[in-house]
This record gives sequence, structure tokens and C-alpha cells, in this order.
Amino acid sequence: MVIERIFSQISLCSKNYQKWKELALTSDDKEKMKKYMEKAFFWLELQTAFLALWAIENLSKNDPEIEERIVIAKSNLSKKLADYAKKILNEIKW
Repeated sequence: MVIERIFSQISLCSKNYQKWKELALTSDDKEKMKKYMEKAFFWLELQTAFLALWAIENLSKNDPEIEERIVIAKSNLSKKLADYAKKILNEIKW
């Protein structure tokens, strides 16, 4: 169940990265291209973070200190996603 969730998150990040990268590469407007690339890099960074956490989690089982750091890292990723969602909502309102 946990593995499915992690791979689902990684897949979502990958799809969003590909979408924004493609939009950036096909855009003729430099400002839009920049905005699209920022979004693409956001999703790529998030994908990398999820992969790293998954690897660390699987390599260091039963270490309470590392488990605590993983929980903190996941919390930080959740905050980053919430901030991103807020930014997107503000862009839509504007």
C-alpha cells in the first residue's frame, strides 16, 4: 500500500514535469516559457525528493532517528505542495 502511494506520487510528478516541459519547449512567448519551466522544475524537484525519500526509507529500516527525519521531510514536501497549490490558485484568481 505504501509503495503504491509513493509510486503514484512519483508518477504524478513525472506527468506534470513532462506536461510543463513540453509547454515550455513549444512556447513562443519568453515569459510564458519561463513560467512553464519554473513549474516543470518544481515537479522534477518534487519527483527527485520522493525518490530519495523512498530509497532512504528502504535502506534504513528500524532507525528511529532516520524515520523521524523522513517524517519531517515528508511534512516539508506536503508544505511545498500546499504552497504551490496556493500559488496556482492565486494565479487563477488574477
